[in-house]
Amino acid sequence: MAEAEGSSPLLLLPPPPPPPLGMAEVEAPTAAEKDMKHYHGSGGVAMDVERSRFPYCVVWTPIPVLTWFFPIIGHMGICTSTGVIRDFAGPYFVSEDNMAFGKPAKYWKLDPAQVYASGPNAWDTAVHDASEEYKHRMHNLCCDNCHSHVALALNLMRYNNSTNWNMVTLCFFCLLYGKYVSVGAFVKTWLPFILLLGIVLTVSLVFNLR
Repeated sequence: MAEAEGSSPLLLLPPPPPPPLGMAEVEAPTAAEKDMKHYHGSGGVAMDVERSRFPYCVVWTPIPVLTWFFPIIGHMGICTSTGVIRDFAGPYFVSEDNMAFGKPAKYWKLDPAQVYASGPNAWDTAVHDASEEYKHRMHNLCCDNCHSHVALALNLMRYNNSTNWNMVTLCFFCLLYGKYVSVGAFVKTWLPFILLLGIVLTVSLVFNLR
C-alpha cells in the first residue's frame, strides 16, 4: 500500500511502549510532604527557629526581672521529636507549642540515641507522661517547677542511662551546652544584668569616693 500523499512519516511510527510493571508515575510532592521532609529529611530532624521548633531539645528563655538579677535562672521546656515545646507553665498547666515568657532564647540539643528506655518512640512517650503528671501538680518556684518537669521526662526516658536528672543538673548542663538562637537572644538575656551591675558598681564607687 502506497503512503498517502502529504502524510507525515511520524504518523506511521508505532506508539511508545507502556512503562514497565511496578513503576508508578512520579507525582510532585504536596506542601505537607515538603514540610515533613523539612523535619525528617537527610536522616535527621531539622530545627526551625522562626517557628520555634527544636526537635529533641531542652529549651530555655529568660524570665522578666528574675533573669535580670540572676542570668542563669530562666524558664525551661522540653521538645518532642517534631520540635513541639512542652513546658510546665503554671499550677496544673503544661503548655504546648506556646512557651511561657516567650520564644526560646537558648536550646540544648540532645541525642535520641542516648535514650535507654524500652518501647517504641520512647522520647515522645516520656515527654507525654511527664507532662500528664505535671498537669496534676502545683507549681513551686523553688522546689517543683519547669526544670523538675523536664527532669522527670529525662528520667522516664533514662536519658544517658540515668534517672538522676534534677533541677541543678539541668541548670548546669543547659548553661554549659546550651546555645543561643541568635545574638539578639544573648543580648536579651545578659544586657539587663550588665546594666544593673553597672549601676550598682557606679553607685558603690560614688559612695566610696565621698
